[in-house]
Amino acid sequence: MREKINYNRIKAVLAEKSVSSKELAKHLSKTESTVSRWCTNDVQPSVEVFYQIAKFLEVDIRELFVSTKD
Repeated sequence: MREKINYNRIKAVLAEKSVSSKELAKHLSKTESTVSRWCTNDVQPSVEVFYQIAKFLEVDIRELFVSTKD
């Protein structure tokens, strides 16, 4: 079984900002299920959606990604 790789930090940034996934889903007009799948890294949003998430959470878009550097 392949190890699951985390690509995004959406769940962590939501927690840091005290914003619920439900609030994010409502803002983006997405289902809570979709946002949940992003938070668990089962699927990834498009670049455009990452941009909208960053704007909504008032963070640099780079904060939403797991760094590729050690």
